[in-house]
Amino acid sequence: MNDLEAMYQELILDHARTPEGTGDPAAHPFTHHELNPSCGDEITMGITVDDGVISGLAWEGQGCSISMSSASIMSGLLTGAPVADAQARIDEFREMMRSRGAVEPSEELGDAAAFQNTAKYVMRVKCAMLAWVALEADLKAAAA
Repeated sequence: MNDLEAMYQELILDHARTPEGTGDPAAHPFTHHELNPSCGDEITMGITVDDGVISGLAWEGQGCSISMSSASIMSGLLTGAPVADAQARIDEFREMMRSRGAVEPSEELGDAAAFQNTAKYVMRVKCAMLAWVALEADLKAAAA
């Protein structure tokens, strides 16, 4: 493991231990629940959108360190973001995860770049994507 991979692994573990963005999703007008049936990880994401900006976000869930830290990192990255920017980050994260680590993350992904190495493990991609898929469903509901 190189220094960057070790730093990213530590970042993922730190977010899993002390996650950001946790709270009551039901306090927000748009909520969505996602379940990864292959491992049992689950998350419920709630958001508030005001004037095209994610003004509030809260989630609760249970699962592995990858799914929980991904939700935490995503929360910090996208709370307060314009909806169009959030969707662009979701799309970029999905592309990075589907590339099996071949796609280099942009600076726009911030700490979510830590999951580039995780993308090499097919069974872990759904774990990392869980919160992002839930947020995307909330954004679609908010736009309807």
